Amino acid sequence: MNPFESAFSLNMQGQYSSPNTHKYSVILPTYNERKNLPIIVWLLAKVFREHELAWEIIVVDDASPDGTQEVAVELAKVYGEDKVVLRPRPGKLGLGTAYIHGLDFCSGDFVIIMDADFSHHPKFIPQFIRLQQAYNLDIVTGTRYRSTATPSLSDTRPGGVHGWDLKRKLVSRGANFLAATVLNPGVSDLTGSFRLYRLPVLRHIITLTQSRGYVFQMEMMVRARALGYTVGEVPITFVDRIFGESKLGADEVVGYVKGVWSLFTSV
Repeated sequence: MNPFESAFSLNMQGQYSSPNTHKYSVILPTYNERKNLPIIVWLLAKVFREHELAWEIIVVDDASPDGTQEVAVELAKVYGEDKVVLRPRPGKLGLGTAYIHGLDFCSGDFVIIMDADFSHHPKFIPQFIRLQQAYNLDIVTGTRYRSTATPSLSDTRPGGVHGWDLKRKLVSRGANFLAATVLNPGVSDLTGSFRLYRLPVLRHIITLTQSRGYVFQMEMMVRARALGYTVGEVPITFVDRIFGESKLGADEVVGYVKGVWSLFTSV
């Protein structure tokens, strides 16, 4: 037996004798996520290893004052510098540009974007991948507002939100209703940020996207549909952050409404 083909050797190399030969790059934008980062990285590593998938995590930190970057450096020592890749920026430059920055360092052929605060649980990633492979999709997005996957996928549970008060739920529902009515994007959750993209597709869409705040996610979906890319949805359970405070404020809400109008008149 070739020693380099043993299970131990393949695991150390980050390569697996699995039908899925793709590599998945996760972009994690962070700001003051020192407490959350070790756990979300552990959960991601666990999911990828259990499903024998090649992976890497790109941590894009916006000069967090709480020591997030130092934690990321230590995690790279634990998991390997090829697995946890810290690519910091000099300050808070926006969510959209964080993804653009992270893309420059992705070596996978699929990219997963998600939050680092446990709002998005890595356990849903295998369902994203199964749906993508079953229908050869360009994009799979998580949805809080569907009970089944589209196109159809077995073993999915209804999506939902936990930890939000009524006001926050109404704001989210209203934002999605407004966008669906005005833009007709064909997806149920435009404001979500848990998605799987083919790398070339993400690169293409992101070059056309003008928004750089929370409107960024919505514009990405609207432009994907306009460009003819195929999009699937997987129900997910969204849980409000465990540590830290939400970064969504009144300015972002106003920006979202302006963004809907801008897309309606330009796309």
